[in-house]
Amino acid sequence: MLVRRFKSFTVAVFSLFLLFFSIPVLAQHEGGGDTTHQQGVHEATGHEGDKKEKLNIGEVIFEHVLDGHEFHFFGKSIPLPVILYSPQKGFTSFMSSAFHHGEHAHEGYMILTSHNIEKLGLDPKKFKSEQIIAVDATGKYDPSVKVYDFSLTRNVVQMTLALIIFVWIMLRIAKRYKSGVGVTSAPQGSQSLLEPVITFVRDEVAKPNLGHKYEKYLPYLLTVFFFILINNIFGLIPGSANVTGNIAFTAVLGLISFVVILFSSNSHYWGHIFNPPGVPFGVKLILVPVEFLSVFIKPFALIIRLFANMVAGHIIIICLISLIFIFGQLNPVAGWGASPLSIGFTVFIYMIEVLVAFLQAFIFTMLTAVFIGQAFEGEHHDEAHAAHH
Repeated sequence: MLVRRFKSFTVAVFSLFLLFFSIPVLAQHEGGGDTTHQQGVHEATGHEGDKKEKLNIGEVIFEHVLDGHEFHFFGKSIPLPVILYSPQKGFTSFMSSAFHHGEHAHEGYMILTSHNIEKLGLDPKKFKSEQIIAVDATGKYDPSVKVYDFSLTRNVVQMTLALIIFVWIMLRIAKRYKSGVGVTSAPQGSQSLLEPVITFVRDEVAKPNLGHKYEKYLPYLLTVFFFILINNIFGLIPGSANVTGNIAFTAVLGLISFVVILFSSNSHYWGHIFNPPGVPFGVKLILVPVEFLSVFIKPFALIIRLFANMVAGHIIIICLISLIFIFGQLNPVAGWGASPLSIGFTVFIYMIEVLVAFLQAFIFTMLTAVFIGQAFEGEHHDEAHAAHH
């Protein structure tokens, strides 16, 4: 009974937290002159100067899912460093707050938003939000100036913080093991928390798929697992960046796994791809191209699976919270009436996202181990054949 009450209390507190967090984030510009972090599309209604702000769900989703040059916590913007290089102007660095959310240019540069792209007369198909362009003295786009953006975006900053925390935790645990804690005595603190996870990856992922070579690949598998996991968890913090929901992040992880798989392959692996044994020649004409494409499809599956699953959950949560403001624009009573249902579903999806954070890290690591094991699969057959005789 006490546990049930505690769970109910926890859900209630978390629901209130989401409600009060979402209000300033999604409606921080309603009704007036607040010009920080614009969200929504203004529509002219009636006389000149009479503006009504309409919530644009697509814009809100992209604002929270895509990368950016600032963090947003509880309606407050935290600017990040902008580092630009132009062959014509050289290096330039300043804080992103100098752009005033795309309202002003700074040192001949301007950041694009969903609002000023059309104002500048730019093609939305060629230019995207958060892109930094060069402008002339009149504020118009200057195509003669090439801009290379090396800015510390929120994905970069958050990934760096996650990496620092990850390395710090692992070095701290390794130091304890080196001193004998967890070897001659029971694990303590963070050791007791992470040791079962490490053992699980070793016994349930590495050994079954990699055989006697598991020790060679275990450091990589553990690194991939914990790096994805910690970034997934960071992405669940309201206002943070969804790093693992960025296709560039998952693409790099997939390419690294692809390289590891290729360097682990042997002649037996490639022989089965280009000359499948026991297959008629006519079937080989179809099977060989399919098998060859599968070499590239495997890492592509890793990339898309992690990206799609992590971005989908965030989109669902944003849509559920946005329902409050959609109904609120129709009728304030409808908005308040939809709030309990919307928040209830949001809490439910959020709890699932916590599970997905661990599950996707496990799936990426497991599939990587499976693909690596397939690359030297022939060696297992050779060993089994030798042991039989």
